[in-house]
Amino acid sequence: MLARERIIPEDFIPTRLAEDVSQPKFRAKQRKARFVAKNGTCNVAQTNIQEQGRFLQDVFTTLVDFKWLYTLIIFTMSYLCSWLLFGMIWWLIAFAHGDLDQNSDSFVPCVTSIHSFSSAFLFSIEVQVTIGFGGRMITEECPAAILCLIVQNIVGLVINAIMLGCIFMKTAQAHRRAETLIFSKHAVIAIRDSKLCFMLRVGDLRKSMIISATIKMQVVRKTTTLEGEVVPLNQIDIEMENPVGTNAVFLVSPLIISHVIDKKSPLYEISASDLHHEDLEVVVILEGVVETTGITTQARTSYLAEEILWGQRFVPVVSEEEGRYSVDYSKFGNTVKVATPSCSAKNLDQDGSLLKVKLHDSLTQKDFVRKRTNASIRFKQRLCQPVTIIKD
Repeated sequence: MLARERIIPEDFIPTRLAEDVSQPKFRAKQRKARFVAKNGTCNVAQTNIQEQGRFLQDVFTTLVDFKWLYTLIIFTMSYLCSWLLFGMIWWLIAFAHGDLDQNSDSFVPCVTSIHSFSSAFLFSIEVQVTIGFGGRMITEECPAAILCLIVQNIVGLVINAIMLGCIFMKTAQAHRRAETLIFSKHAVIAIRDSKLCFMLRVGDLRKSMIISATIKMQVVRKTTTLEGEVVPLNQIDIEMENPVGTNAVFLVSPLIISHVIDKKSPLYEISASDLHHEDLEVVVILEGVVETTGITTQARTSYLAEEILWGQRFVPVVSEEEGRYSVDYSKFGNTVKVATPSCSAKNLDQDGSLLKVKLHDSLTQKDFVRKRTNASIRFKQRLCQPVTIIKD
């Protein structure tokens, strides 16, 4: 209501959560595809691969990359096939030695109590998983049986090492830790320290830290070289300025990562009106070592042109309460409108007076709000004062 009556300028009206920000006034150009999704998955399909055998040269990585359903099927079938294979071998050894037809007490078989393929299959399971029920056992009568026992034990150990290692790597994959590394859904562009900056917010929900965390950004856009070559996905690195001064971040509390839009920036010639007509994507990559496991993890996200809010900044989320700092993640994506020139950083460098005029107008509006608020308070106090009636 105050905003409608222009008592408080619109530049100082807080917006909603960044996750709920309405669509921009500028209608964005239709984009064919997104290079990196918001959850970090890369939207790239590998097609027409001629040398499929290269995947079999790295079997362990191929098994880890499989979906859980396929991994569990391979896990089960590897054990079943090995049990059936050695069960058949034990049955052939018993059949060749004549153990299946002998019932004499003086006859010494290769493996006791094997009378059919079922009993040979059960003995194969007992040998490979070292159950040892005691009903069936190998004797020293057949050297082939002793050799088969040694081979089956080695094969069983190799299968256990590969499959259990594969299951462990799938459960401890680095992208699982990245689920608790969050980025703001929208990025913002505003004036910071008298410079036009591109900013985003990153945070870690877990208490365990990310060691040696580094963050980098790239602008992905379609470009054409001077020779006429079209590069559909040209990746341009952009420099950053964060609170610790380098690409390394100390991610104990949410941080605002900023990029100064200068002459080296690919956003240097983009203004507020041009932004939502640009076919660009800003990719953000956070990488570090998990403190508890020592595994390197990587979290990714991206911002399209329509997900970059011009003239807004993030609200503070860290406050000091009872001798310690508290982080309110309900405000993680909150933004507030601020006075920001709508021209590009190039125009600001050419005419620095534009920034001074905009900031002067902003300060004037703030003084106007303070004066109007103080006048309203004094007026209410006068209304509340008691009235004294003097009688003649």
